[in-house]
Amino acid sequence: MLVQGFTASVWLLIGVVLLAMAVFAFVDAALRRQDAFPAADKQNKQFWLIILGITVAVNMLVPMLFLQIVGLIATIVYIVDVRPALKQVTGGGNGWRSGGSSSDGPYGPYNGGR
Repeated sequence: MLVQGFTASVWLLIGVVLLAMAVFAFVDAALRRQDAFPAADKQNKQFWLIILGITVAVNMLVPMLFLQIVGLIATIVYIVDVRPALKQVTGGGNGWRSGGSSSDGPYGPYNGGR
């Protein structure tokens, strides 16, 4: 009985992680600029929003392992391939915030007190 509860907990945790990854990818794609997708030579924004939206819906409503695996593959492709290409095209920012130097503070660049 303890093993069954442990197994159910592990599957629940895996399901939550899959859902969190899909939601992250969907929100990230939604915040990206429309013109960045073709500039990065990737599918258009609507394509990725549809695919990732279906993945979120499947993970929430239809917990079928095969569909979840297909959605996981789409999510991984977005996070590993599309997202870095979009960041490179948009200047390294995350789409909704312009990037700066890693030494920038809240009031401008930090130069070590010089």
